[in-house]
Parts: sequence; C-alpha cells; structure tokens
Amino acid sequence: MGWHVVVSADRAHFDRVEAWNGPDPTISYPRFCPERRFALTGEQVLIGRRSRSRGSYPDIDLAGPPEDIAVSHLHALLVAQPGGGWAVVDLRSANCTFVNDAADPIQPELPVPLADGDHIHVGSFTRITVHARPL
Repeated sequence: MGWHVVVSADRAHFDRVEAWNGPDPTISYPRFCPERRFALTGEQVLIGRRSRSRGSYPDIDLAGPPEDIAVSHLHALLVAQPGGGWAVVDLRSANCTFVNDAADPIQPELPVPLADGDHIHVGSFTRITVHARPL
C-alpha cells in the first residue's frame, strides 16, 4: 500500500506556538498556503528547508512559498516501518516536532509510529497530514 502526505498551514498550531513561545514579529500566519502533496517512497523521507550553502536538500522541502522559517533545515525524518507503516523522528530540530494535537513535542531521535490521518506539526504553522493510500 502506498502512503503520501499533504502539507498545509494550520492556524491552531500557529496559535499554540505563539502561546508557547510568545509572538515573534518575524513570523506571521500566511494569507495563502496551497496544499502540497508528497508520495512516501523508499526507506526514509527527510523533512526540512532547502539550503544550498548547507547542502541541505530535503525530500519534503518546506522552503515555501510560503516559507515557515521556524522549520529547521534538517527538521524530521519519516522512516518506513516493517509491515508498511511509517514513523516520524525529530532530528533535534530547533523548534521541535509534534504529533497530532499533543501539548508536548516528541522526543528527539525516537521513532513515533504514525497512523492514517495523523498530523505532524513542525515550525510555526506547518501541518503534515499522513495518508495510508497512494496519491
């Protein structure tokens, strides 16, 4: 069975981040954020922001538009699991990784299994929804 993710903006996550960290004048909720879809293939799928100078070219590139500057260049990793599922691993990102609407971030470097419909929150407003079916 193929899996894919849908990347979108999440106002509730943005509001939680602002309540947690306080307002950041350099980050605002985007006025427009088209959904982007990525197929999950291979053994690992890197989530982050492209940086030519750092040599960072993630599979799920969140460099925008709109760019969520609170996403680390190497933020998280989706890892294929035995039996066809996926797990998410935070790569010691600066602003943590959250699964679903949990108040606490996931622990760095520990895989968290994902189910169809789960949400991964990264950065200040980015939601990645996992789907257990092909694009």
